[in-house]
Amino acid sequence: MPYAFSLDDVAFLRSREGARALADCGGLRLTPAGRLADVATVRRTVGERYAAAVLETLLLRSKAEPKVDGGSGWLFTEDALQQASASPVAAHRARGLAGRDVHDVTCSVGADLVALATTARRCVGSDLDAVRLAMAEHNCAVAGVAPALVRADALRPVTRDAVIVADPARRDSAGRRRWRPEDFVPALDDLASVYAGRELVVKCAPGLDPAAAPWAREVEVISLDGRVREAALRSAGQVGVSRRATVLSSGGPGWSITDAEPDEVGSGAAGEWIVDPDGAVVRAGLVRHYAARHGLWQLDPRIAYLTGDTPPPGVRAFRVLDSGHYSEKALRTLLRRHDVGRLEILVRGLDVDPDALRRRLKPKGGGEASVVLTRIGRAPTAFLCRSERVPGRPG
Repeated sequence: MPYAFSLDDVAFLRSREGARALADCGGLRLTPAGRLADVATVRRTVGERYAAAVLETLLLRSKAEPKVDGGSGWLFTEDALQQASASPVAAHRARGLAGRDVHDVTCSVGADLVALATTARRCVGSDLDAVRLAMAEHNCAVAGVAPALVRADALRPVTRDAVIVADPARRDSAGRRRWRPEDFVPALDDLASVYAGRELVVKCAPGLDPAAAPWAREVEVISLDGRVREAALRSAGQVGVSRRATVLSSGGPGWSITDAEPDEVGSGAAGEWIVDPDGAVVRAGLVRHYAARHGLWQLDPRIAYLTGDTPPPGVRAFRVLDSGHYSEKALRTLLRRHDVGRLEILVRGLDVDPDALRRRLKPKGGGEASVVLTRIGRAPTAFLCRSERVPGRPG
């Protein structure tokens, strides 16, 4: 079970004595094999009373470093860190609300709040959990922002006119994920009802059925570094847009596509390249729009793989070397013909486990390749490809 921080723990961790204890123990490796030795070291350094809080904070900070900018100096709970937006995602959301009055009604430890306070005209953060609110105060100070902080129930409004940002809890007390919107805390319908008539932005899991939020005028699916991270439901969106995909990168600029763009594309035989669109584009139902933007077409109208003779800039695409009907026997022959030993397998539209298939194939050649397995009509098809990174700025 995750450690349950108390307000006393937070007060100690924010004190000079606590900061010194965290610094003194900061060199611990925190590996499972060395856990007993780490616990003994922390107890000798800090004493029994706060040893668990210090050790848990060190562990959570190490987990936070790749996710939260400046997280090495923050305070977290395990659940709060799991649900926190990655900093590039939080910054993207904040840029969309720049210059506005914004109230984060489920601010938790402040991962979104810090980003919002950086761009908003005025910013308020509130939460019912006093421990998380105290952690948010510390984290905002570390980040150099000072939003107003209030202990309040998200379903009892304490501001007027501000844009409402909410991130309902999606795990129960045992850490199990909640899938039904009515089981979120606060429930999705309750948020929509309480803030009817006000602009509302709700962060949620990317797999949520938009039909569960009929009040949302726009659904945005967001990916970061090739991984779909979250969706955002918006009560007020851009005119003519109901679906948006935003693709972010830690190392560069991002881009977006919406259902306001053309989607007139056909399907046909493979061109020189196969393109597997970013997961945000697929989840948002914008594969055809993406194809139209880049002059591509579909291999099959029901499958998300795209093809064409010129791949989009900045993506990883697959140059087609050979193709044929897919069966394990035929694929083995194809791999031997091209002397393939190191193999990547991508699958859409077929019930194939890539890892299990690779183990059964046991390729032994000297070269490497990617195999794209899919269904064209009713025909299972294999494309032997070479993966290449296309130069240029993505979008």
